[in-house]
Amino acid sequence: MKEKEFDIQEVKAFYDGIGWQVTENGVYQNARYEDLRPVSREYIHKCHLRINRYLSHTGKYLLDAGSGPIQYPEYITYSEGYKYRVCLDLSYVALYDARKRIGSHGLFVVADVANMPFADEVFDDIVSLHTFHHLPLAGRQNAYREVFRILKPNASAVVVNGWNYSPFMKRMNWLMRIGEKFSRNTEKQEEKQTQANPQAVSSKPSGTFVEKFDAKTFKKEILPEFNIRIRVWRSVSVRFLRAVMQPGWGGKFLLKKLYFLEEVFPRHFGEQGQYPLIIMRKKEG
Repeated sequence: MKEKEFDIQEVKAFYDGIGWQVTENGVYQNARYEDLRPVSREYIHKCHLRINRYLSHTGKYLLDAGSGPIQYPEYITYSEGYKYRVCLDLSYVALYDARKRIGSHGLFVVADVANMPFADEVFDDIVSLHTFHHLPLAGRQNAYREVFRILKPNASAVVVNGWNYSPFMKRMNWLMRIGEKFSRNTEKQEEKQTQANPQAVSSKPSGTFVEKFDAKTFKKEILPEFNIRIRVWRSVSVRFLRAVMQPGWGGKFLLKKLYFLEEVFPRHFGEQGQYPLIIMRKKEG
């Protein structure tokens, strides 16, 4: 299958027309990339809150680069302590919903994260979740340079993205296959329903440009230029959660143990797991 070529207008159109549209279940189409089941809820909640420990929660401006609609309740906590949360996104639909959530606490800007329309050193902190992977390598390098440029001295930026290759998930692949077999993989059931209902084919959301790297590529292409640390945001994929973490199999207990291990070895799971926290610190001078 041919990979999609990068087109910034195509990314914008995808999120305006598909990604940030609300389904009949009351969630965004984009939520299909998350595990929202009760068995995973506490683990997902605590992983979302990890962002806060790297933010100062003081000052005038927090930038949310690629804010989307501020999709989950935990996301709102990131801007506590700042006077304004500046939400930057390509999608008008996302910013409209973000404004409904945070009102006068927010300032809203339509722009590209690789070319941000801000003066140097204006933001007290920056956060960006699942956005930079919509950029090719050159655009991602520009995005990190832009983040560094607009950060104040002694401020921090926290970026979440997924690796395209996770050694930890590779080692767990056998367990996922077993889990999918015994839990009667939901994707297979949906495939049968789609075959029985041809109209469902056209309504299935299509994707947009995504390019992810592994930790080795990141260290070579991005890390040497900046003062950056890699820590864990979440070590496991959505596929792993849905296949292995089942209520009747002690899923909640296993996730508590996994979270504990991530807290003890945050760098290991950040580099070996699925979703790293990239923490950039801009030092004085």
